[in-house]
Amino acid sequence: MAKGAHVKVTAKECRGMTDRMIRKFTKKVKKEGVLETVKEKRYYKKPSVAKREKRERAARRRVREEQKRKRAQERRNRKI
Repeated sequence: MAKGAHVKVTAKECRGMTDRMIRKFTKKVKKEGVLETVKEKRYYKKPSVAKREKRERAARRRVREEQKRKRAQERRNRKI
């Protein structure tokens, strides 16, 4: 079974402002990855292609995290 996305925005948490509610809903949908999942599942993707893309995403994520870690280390070194 597919995992359901439970995205809910109440008027109370946005003080009744509709534009704020829309922005908050959009942000929550992006964070849950709903649109990304829909786009991925729109067309059939061969398993080999899916694995390759997954590996590439993981490599990009590792590089980003390593850069983030280096920047944090540099900031700590500057303070000393």
